Formats: sequence, C-alpha cells, structure tokens
Amino acid sequence: MDKPAYLSGQFLLAMPGMLDPRFDRAVIAICAHDANGALGIGLGQVYDGLGLHDVLEQFGIEPGSSPDAPVHIGGPVEPRRGFVVHSRDWGGQGTIDVAGRWALSGTVDVLRAIAGGSGPTRWVVALGYAGWGEGQLDGELTRPGWLNVKGDEGLLFDTAAAARWQAGFAGAGVDPRFLVGGVGRA
Repeated sequence: MDKPAYLSGQFLLAMPGMLDPRFDRAVIAICAHDANGALGIGLGQVYDGLGLHDVLEQFGIEPGSSPDAPVHIGGPVEPRRGFVVHSRDWGGQGTIDVAGRWALSGTVDVLRAIAGGSGPTRWVVALGYAGWGEGQLDGELTRPGWLNVKGDEGLLFDTAAAARWQAGFAGAGVDPRFLVGGVGRA
C-alpha cells in the first residue's frame, strides 16, 4: 500500500490564471500537511506600509536593533494572527519543526526574542495563513492550479517577496510565461 505524499516543508506556487484572486502569484510555505489537513504561510506579498516595528509596537515590545522587515500576507484565514517562519536555530513555546527545513512559531515569545537579539538568525513575519481541511489540499492538487516545489531555504530567506513566485518556478526549471491558465478540450 502506498503511503500518502504530504507536502510539509515544500512550497506551493499558484499557476498562472489561478481562479481565486486571493492566491494570484501566491507562494505558500507548507508548514503542516497530514491526513487531517494542511496549513501554509503565504510569502509572495507584503502589506504596504506595515513592518515588523509596527507589529512589535502593538505588543509593547521595543524593537532594539531588529530590522523593520516587511510583514507578509500569510493568507486569508485569521488575517490578524501572526506567524514567524524561521531558521531552526531557535525554539520557543509552540514552535514546530517543519520537515527539518525551517520552523514555525505563532506566539509573542519569538517576537520578543527577535527584538532582543536572541531569536532565530533568519525569519519572515506574516499575518494570517492558508488552511485546508481533511483531504481538501489533496483534492486541489489533482486539478490545475498549484505547482509544488522543494522547500528551498534560499527562496524562503534570501529572495524578496516580489521575486519569490518567479524564482520558485525558475528553481523548478519552469518558465511560467509558457504556462496557460486553463484546460482545453479535444
């Protein structure tokens, strides 16, 4: 019997012509995927005018020497809930390891650690997430709309949000200009 293929630690790239405009040119880091569903953090777009220092201020945390990095649009679910996708060199309350590639934290202790200079060495902050119920993502992957690619840390930490979608396709050896956003009939 074949074991189900789960995508934790991989990226989903929205195919050109994605019908749901919330996911146009989306890059989603899949942080949890199993028989019960999936959770991913969108990393392809940032909020205009919202940076890490704004988030820290809302929690009464002094930013210290932390850079005022952009805050990503993590997804349409719970858009006021924060997440930090980060390197595995730091762990706190509720931190989960994502397939040995990166970690995910969703509590304020990671923000305090980043501001205090004792947090993870590499990180990305996002508000909201993309979520799928039991079997929902698996069903979506049987239809055109998403391409899953390996979980490359360079794409996650070293590539600007605006360039991630194109870079994700390039890393997979695909030029999205030659893809069509629909299916045909013969």
